[in-house]
Amino acid sequence: MSYLVNKEGLGRKHYGDEVVAQLYPMGKSPEPKSYRERLQTEGFLVVSSKEKDKFEVGKLALKPLVSIVMPFYNPGPHFEDSLLEILDVLDSTSIPYEVIAVCDGSTDASPDVLAKLGVSTVKDVYHLKRQGKGAALRTGLLLGRGDYLGFIDGDGDIDPSALPAFIGTLQFYQPDIVLGSKRHPMSKVVYPPLRRMYSAAYQLMIRALFGLSVKDTQTGIKLCRREVIERALPLMVEKRFAFDLELFVVARKLGYTEFFEAPIVIRERFSSTINIRSVFYTLLDTLAIFYRERVLRFYDRKI
Repeated sequence: MSYLVNKEGLGRKHYGDEVVAQLYPMGKSPEPKSYRERLQTEGFLVVSSKEKDKFEVGKLALKPLVSIVMPFYNPGPHFEDSLLEILDVLDSTSIPYEVIAVCDGSTDASPDVLAKLGVSTVKDVYHLKRQGKGAALRTGLLLGRGDYLGFIDGDGDIDPSALPAFIGTLQFYQPDIVLGSKRHPMSKVVYPPLRRMYSAAYQLMIRALFGLSVKDTQTGIKLCRREVIERALPLMVEKRFAFDLELFVVARKLGYTEFFEAPIVIRERFSSTINIRSVFYTLLDTLAIFYRERVLRFYDRKI
């Protein structure tokens, strides 16, 4: 399945051998709707002709229990292996699921990987321009149909074998959010000293600014009850790497405080996009979240 999402509207672009075309002619677009409203009313957003029937709401055979969003931007050579590994892990659970792979304006060959696979449980979603990891997560979570909505990084650093345990924890204990934590005593983490130091310092900063009880807000694997996402997303504005932090801040503001930290395995690949610029913007966005929460009372508004 293929969706095309553009901040300025729907556009035309080649992905592999298929052409993704405009849904509406120029100048005849209806009033803007949310992605979910477009999916429910039109049955699809933008699709290739041979896949069109799969988008019609009436033909979606089985509602997934779990929707996993996989955001990516130029993810590197491990992308296909990472995606196939996630699918193998989810297949082993015998639980109905969907993976929503959101391409955040990638300029490499990663979109062709999705076109080549053609797996029915994978929806491929495209931002025409890079908008940020948080924006990609928002798009994917809005399109998710599962009772449990979550995400995992697409670079392959995080071992997806933790996902069945995350799903089981939500099914049996019903916390609000299950989050992977590098600081869990059972986690196995291969991490460069510099990144380890940055992570520890950042979490100290988070605890000082927000008083959050969780020890690791930023590791890119989480699973939430649908209700938490549906209520939190309309209040959230982060488009970059502080999306995870804002999710916890807003969820707590709404009364969702059951956060379960689970062990994970992080492997020695490090193809992710963490760099000095990312660190700077994460710190800047963190302070912006603090300002919105404590000064503007932005998250207190009713939606």
